[in-house]
Amino acid sequence: MEAIPTDPLARLRAATASRSAAGLRRTLRPRTPDDDGLVDLASNDYLGLARDPRLAAAAAAAAVEWGTGSTGSRLVTGSTQLHAALEDRLREFTGAAGALVFSSGYLANLAAVAALGRGGLVVSDAGNHASIVDACRLSRGRVVVTPHKDVEAVEKILADRHEDHAVVVTDAVFSVDGDLAPLADLHAAAVRHGALLVVDEAHSLGVIGKGGRGAVHALGLAADPSIVRSVTLSKSLGSQGGAVLGAPEVIETLVDTGRSFIFDTGLAPACVAAALAAVDILQIQPELPGYVRARAHEVAAMARDLGLETNDPAGAVVSIVLGAPEAALRGAAVCADNGVRAGCFRPPSVPVGRSCLRLTARANLSSDDLVAIRRALTAVAEMKVNA
Repeated sequence: MEAIPTDPLARLRAATASRSAAGLRRTLRPRTPDDDGLVDLASNDYLGLARDPRLAAAAAAAAVEWGTGSTGSRLVTGSTQLHAALEDRLREFTGAAGALVFSSGYLANLAAVAALGRGGLVVSDAGNHASIVDACRLSRGRVVVTPHKDVEAVEKILADRHEDHAVVVTDAVFSVDGDLAPLADLHAAAVRHGALLVVDEAHSLGVIGKGGRGAVHALGLAADPSIVRSVTLSKSLGSQGGAVLGAPEVIETLVDTGRSFIFDTGLAPACVAAALAAVDILQIQPELPGYVRARAHEVAAMARDLGLETNDPAGAVVSIVLGAPEAALRGAAVCADNGVRAGCFRPPSVPVGRSCLRLTARANLSSDDLVAIRRALTAVAEMKVNA
């Protein structure tokens, strides 16, 4: 019989060494208040609101009035009048019947998918975000992962199911590839088979649809009770937190059974107030989402002109595939050397062989920023040729 190891950390050191050899180590890189002077193409601050003085003022005022924390779970002391106001504003802005605020978009997905899919069938797109993957596992239902954007596969699974209830879950805009899900076809399939459709609008709220109301709203399906949406407040809205949008029955179910709602401390009032201010800004500046999409197409066109493999962005995300993890790391370093901060995505965030630079457009990118971006992408293209 093999001896039981006496050092419980030995396997962790071995796994870390293995990740290092494969170019898969992660490193925290604290940034400075001025972003080190780099053009930011790595954050999810799509509308450029995270540093907007209107959001900062709203957050500061809320912290003074309500304190720095919410003091408890939403069902005890963690719900304030601000939380209720934000839920009302999100509901009105997105055309939903109801809204429920969480302390993160990740937790919103966990609650929506796990609670609604519990014990049933959960059909998930292969390209879905990690929060959805984890939520599927927590549902304790039968989880079937279908090929990316394959509506026929979804339809077949739904038609052949034996469970009495089913949930189809998808990102609206996928977080790495930046493409748009076939939401109308998925909705039609779900309706035909009596399933709920859960749509994660993290990368579409503030970017897609009239005034940034999201991909579901753009299809005219915002009020459909068979659709449940999750959103984040930490991307286009420049704050922190998340929410689930849906029919009253959905909201009631999450309040009663959503573990990541019931057992989590409520979102801090400062973040709630900042998100409220951001929705106000979107309503008075409905042109902002169009600026984001236009900038994303400009960046993608630059990459394409330079011979780099890129996507046709549906929203803000521009993905430049470089292949091996080491190539993506070098590409990010080359971008930084040329004044641009780029996201670097490697397995397991992307499939093996698809390590990439993930660039995110912002509504407030200037002409000077675009010059710097072209310079950085030119250097990446030269790096790839010389590799």
